[in-house]
Amino acid sequence: MLILLTIVYTFNFVDRQIIGILLPDIKADLGLADWQLGILSGFAFALFYTFMGIPIARLADRFNRVTIVSVSLAIWSGFTAICGFANNFTQLAAARLGVGIGEAGGSPPSHSLISDYFPKEERAGALAFYAMGIPIGISLAYLGGGWLTTHFDWRIAFVVVGLPGVIAALLLKLTVKEQPRGAIDGEQKKDAFSEATNSAKFDLGQEIETIVSAAKHLFAIPSYRGVVVATTLVSFSSYAVGAWIITFFTRSHPDFPIKTVYECMGLISLFAYTTGTFLGGFIVDKLAAKDKSMYGKVPAIALLLSAPFFLFGIWSGSPWVALACQIPLNIALGFYLGPSFALAQTLAPVSIRALSTAIFFFVLNLIALGLGPTVAGIISSALTPEFGEQLALRHALSIVSISSLAGAIAYYRTGKLVPVDWAKATGEANAASKEDSH
Repeated sequence: MLILLTIVYTFNFVDRQIIGILLPDIKADLGLADWQLGILSGFAFALFYTFMGIPIARLADRFNRVTIVSVSLAIWSGFTAICGFANNFTQLAAARLGVGIGEAGGSPPSHSLISDYFPKEERAGALAFYAMGIPIGISLAYLGGGWLTTHFDWRIAFVVVGLPGVIAALLLKLTVKEQPRGAIDGEQKKDAFSEATNSAKFDLGQEIETIVSAAKHLFAIPSYRGVVVATTLVSFSSYAVGAWIITFFTRSHPDFPIKTVYECMGLISLFAYTTGTFLGGFIVDKLAAKDKSMYGKVPAIALLLSAPFFLFGIWSGSPWVALACQIPLNIALGFYLGPSFALAQTLAPVSIRALSTAIFFFVLNLIALGLGPTVAGIISSALTPEFGEQLALRHALSIVSISSLAGAIAYYRTGKLVPVDWAKATGEANAASKEDSH
């Protein structure tokens, strides 16, 4: 189950990341401005991805999660292939909206399903394993997308990376079984949202009320609120950089072979980012057995250590130095994924776990995915008359990276809040008090 869902998440990020790799070719072919490229890689995708996530997650809390993920995968993979047939900005933006609609049904049901296969003590590691789909997907996008666009063109690249997802959707549906909700934690008791979730009758008004109530409940939990803010701040800069990094190399190091950039970035993502993602979940699971604050402190330390590497790489005159700086940067960026996803699941009542991830992602993607690449493109366009395209993009990426430092601070502060909230959500506070009384 975990391996297959990780494969699905890999397709998620291949299809999401591929446009950032193809931006220089799309710009040259369709004659687009930076602000249009920013919208294609950010807002056009994030609009429906963000808003469709919540209603789809609500369905996932009520119905078969495997079916929902399978159908969603087929939809977003199909629209990725359709991107290859676009002839102008409007058509490509419309196809990206379709990709966003499909991908909205990926992670929330998957997070919920994984949480019903793994106990809370192993959840950060399991969700970190799942999150390795991010670096693996990005790596395949660089290696496969880069090779395809070098030997063919950007249109062929979209079609080739999109179609395999349809086959994977069928495989997932035929092999993965739905799991009883909450059984792994012995959480068969009802919570405040159980009645609405288990009701056989669908009432739109009731569903809207449940979503609003769930959001209020979750954001009333200080560490849930904190991890959403922290992840959003970090992702704002990481999505912006991910969307523009290939364009950065083509402008700042125009004589450096773009094929080498594709290959190096692909390998760095495959090994460095994957390693960081795995270690983040593994280390936090181990350390958090004694101190739950590690859910926030470990990501904070990793992110603070990564900051100098990012800035040095962006402003270095050597393309090899810029690529070398991506190695520690990618390791550090992986550390926050598993712990953050685990908190979103464990702090939420069992009956709204998919909705918990969707609400988390609603804020994250609306701000980070929707605005990160777009803001970087707008800043770059605004600074181009004064600095030229090369320096303008360097300034833009440096400016948006400030949010990652703010995210590290937010993670550290959130870590201090986790122990109390974790105990309340899991009942460990009651267990501890009973042991003390004995």
